[in-house]
Amino acid sequence: MYAEREESRSSPCFGSVSAVDVARRSGLEASCLRQLGVLWGKSAAYGGGRVNLLISHLLDTAAVAEMMWQEFLAPSVRDMLNRISGGDGRRFFMWLCGVHDVGKATPAYQSMDEAGAHKVRAAGLRWRDGALAGRSRRKWRHDKAGGRILRTVLPNHWSTDAVEWVWPLVAGHHGTVPPVSVFQQRGAKVDQLHGAGAEWRNAQRNVVEVFSRCLGYEDLSAVEPVEVPSRAEQLSLCGLVMMADWIASDTRDGHFRGLDQLEDVGLEPARQRAERAWRALKLRGGWGRLSVPVASDLVQHRFGEPARASQACLVEVAGRLPGPGLVFVEAPMGEGKTKGTLAAAEVLAARFGADGVFVGMPTQATCDPMYKIVRDWVESIEPGLGEHVALLHGKRAFNPLWRGLWKKDEGAPETWYGSVGEDEFGLDEFGMGSGGGSAQEEPCCYGGSGPSEWFLDRKRGLLSPFVVGTIDQLLFAATRTKHVMLRFAGLAGKVVILDEVHAADVYMRQFLAEALRWLGQAGVPAVLLSATLPPAQRRLLARAYLEGAVGRVGVEVAGMPEPQGYPSATAVYADESGTPAYLSESAAPWRTSQPVEIGWLPDVSADGSAVVERVETEVADGGVALVVLNTVKRAQQVHRRLAESFPGETVLLHGRVCAADRAERTERCLAELGPDDDVARPGRRIVVATQLAEQSFDVDADVLVTDLAPVDLLLQRIGRLHRHEHTYRPAHLRDPRVLVSGVAGSVEGRAPVFLGASEKFYGRYLLLRTTSVLARAAGSPPPAGGAERSGGALWSVPAQVPSLVAEVYGEERVCEPFWTGAEEQARERWTSQEWTRAASAEKFLLCQRGEWAKPTLAGLHYGGVTATDEELRDAVVRDGEMAAEVVLVKRDERGFRALDGKWLGVRGEACEHETAGDAAMGGMVRLPVQEGLGEAVDKELRPLEGWAHAPGLRFAKALVLEEDGFARLGGYRIGYHETEGLAVEDESSRGEQNRAHTQA
Repeated sequence: MYAEREESRSSPCFGSVSAVDVARRSGLEASCLRQLGVLWGKSAAYGGGRVNLLISHLLDTAAVAEMMWQEFLAPSVRDMLNRISGGDGRRFFMWLCGVHDVGKATPAYQSMDEAGAHKVRAAGLRWRDGALAGRSRRKWRHDKAGGRILRTVLPNHWSTDAVEWVWPLVAGHHGTVPPVSVFQQRGAKVDQLHGAGAEWRNAQRNVVEVFSRCLGYEDLSAVEPVEVPSRAEQLSLCGLVMMADWIASDTRDGHFRGLDQLEDVGLEPARQRAERAWRALKLRGGWGRLSVPVASDLVQHRFGEPARASQACLVEVAGRLPGPGLVFVEAPMGEGKTKGTLAAAEVLAARFGADGVFVGMPTQATCDPMYKIVRDWVESIEPGLGEHVALLHGKRAFNPLWRGLWKKDEGAPETWYGSVGEDEFGLDEFGMGSGGGSAQEEPCCYGGSGPSEWFLDRKRGLLSPFVVGTIDQLLFAATRTKHVMLRFAGLAGKVVILDEVHAADVYMRQFLAEALRWLGQAGVPAVLLSATLPPAQRRLLARAYLEGAVGRVGVEVAGMPEPQGYPSATAVYADESGTPAYLSESAAPWRTSQPVEIGWLPDVSADGSAVVERVETEVADGGVALVVLNTVKRAQQVHRRLAESFPGETVLLHGRVCAADRAERTERCLAELGPDDDVARPGRRIVVATQLAEQSFDVDADVLVTDLAPVDLLLQRIGRLHRHEHTYRPAHLRDPRVLVSGVAGSVEGRAPVFLGASEKFYGRYLLLRTTSVLARAAGSPPPAGGAERSGGALWSVPAQVPSLVAEVYGEERVCEPFWTGAEEQARERWTSQEWTRAASAEKFLLCQRGEWAKPTLAGLHYGGVTATDEELRDAVVRDGEMAAEVVLVKRDERGFRALDGKWLGVRGEACEHETAGDAAMGGMVRLPVQEGLGEAVDKELRPLEGWAHAPGLRFAKALVLEEDGFARLGGYRIGYHETEGLAVEDESSRGEQNRAHTQA
């Protein structure tokens, strides 16, 4: 059904002669040949005990690029390279990747290795040692030097436009793209670093020319591209150059072992080395060029179930799009958006040359079930491909499917490519050394199944052909961070799917919009899924994608149609003239809309006493209750009392439960209350959860009690109510009912009272407007302590979902007349806060205001804030202070134990073994964001001494619970309860309470 990857390496035929023969045929004098035969690219220390000549490394990298062309690049990327090269895409890509290190033909680099420097000087290429001393050499690294060499050599053969877009790819191949102003530095010191005099200029030109001729080009004029690609295409090419360089710098198993004799260097030997390394690394692309599916029902063909109307509608829209575009999928919870979207993605991939997919999820917890769905889907397209789906999130080590792919026998992948940064002077600017890392470093499987371990590095994960990960992975590709081009290269050539996009707050939406601009400019098809997307957000995201697609900012989307039904699929794209165009279709929902009774349960107390009493009443005669509360503390206290009333029949889920417990509880809930009919549904179950229950939590509750939240999130919670058909329910719970708490009415003429934490988290404005909309169905909320109230009116779900969301997030006033003053005041504050948060993200965006008109990448990382530190990188896409993650362990008189009691050793050394290591990692948990706590974690916590060689733990911060069951950190007393989870108490307030108790 599917075509094989195009072109074999035998055509065109070039590269069968050695570099020395090519140089002689070019008319190089003997002295120039000697120089070409001593300029080194990798020292003996990084070349397997023997120097690798510079021309050899350039050809090695070009040969790797050829393997990438054959077995990795998406058809759309190959088409782009053919377009800009006039039909010679493969060879031009080889040249572009290979020429990256030409800047090593400078004194700044050649002087670094004593033995190599002696030979270079003996060949007539000289420098003054004093000019290269101290920090001077650091200022003229070979990436910048390469940009200057191309700006010197190419203008004699190429147009200015061609030179100006190519040199930044070379100057930026180590992660940051400098501005052209760096080449305006002049003076004796810079000249000495770069190479002063005709000998150096000739040598640099000869390296470029001989390398080009080795690829079969007659001269440099023949290399010139015929078209300037878009900035987004340039960004992806820069990332692919980095990929080729890193692979060609692999030091294991004799891959690319040094060649120090020019007679041994040539494209054909380089091809053999590249293919051996490629096979050993198990590198591959995705499914190649897909044929457009011919199945009459693609959903049934892939998933074994007839397509629902909304799924068929989505596949149809994907088939009608005239070019790559952005598709909004808006459908009720449980409608089958995921399967319909994957079927549509297959159509988009086939039509627009995508080689794989990236599926972005809002949280780590939502990634795991999606990972299995995507694996099965990919496997159905081509048997054997399923194991190449990568899972990218910090706790993937706990996913059993992922763990089943790996074995531990090779060490950390980042240690294989040390020679990439040979002139980094110990700065670890590539993130390749031992100074960085993650608490979730993976065991490796060199020679095993699963995606190539080359893709496991956090910077390279998106290069995997098929990826399921958190949306942060995509947002990082829109930040002005080092190596951003590598991440973007992983998105180019894929279909990008983002689920639950409504979950992105205003700060994250700035990065999402920026990512969509670059994806639109690169022609990457994207699909955004939501059940509750506000219209203003739809327009904002559509505008961003179109700005990229048409190549200008300020695109008007006034002509964008509003969906005429629910579910719907709305596509935006640029037509052949570069004008925004739209396509919108709606379908009948799979399930008929059902009336949901809305009632108030007034309670703003910390312990949720009214919630407890009401839940006890609701399930007294059986049934499944889902209780969703807005704070961990409130959830803990409510659960404590319910567990006393119904022992063994309650489950508590929140973000401060350790990883192992959270995984076990989530799995149990999904098994008992999910769609699987094979597992008996319990006669009574009470699930108390925080906001974790809003997203991809496929459970079916008989009754819902929830704290007030903005209407879109409230509707997400309602989506867990009476979710599945044919579920048996007790007679008193056969009609869906929602009781809304976390709010209480006030005296006449005043606005209601909300939980303080809810107001702080969501903002008063959206809570007021949601309360007003709810009041139309249930009447105004009663005061605290008042009786439950229902107005007898109902919400029709999901039919009313779009109108409810649009009303709350719209511009018209919706609050009760006597709340108008409070609404206006809240609106002003909310608008100001939203503007401030959006503005605070701008300094980290990949493209600053006014930069979209630039034709090249020159200066991409200059003029704004460049985030290079890994912790800063994590923070730039999440507003506010990041919660610190620790691993809880217990200490007794013998040594350390995991939370589950498993022995970890006197110093934690038993964690080098898988069983103990897994037990320790099961104690991973995030601490709350409290004053001074995060700072104390950074200053005081370290891995256990015995974790130095423990996979997944060597960078983890251990929080040790002493024999009394508590740890003291930053003025806090921290403990862990096996049911309630983490407890953090301010010791100063605890001391005051004890003193008050004593005095009493």
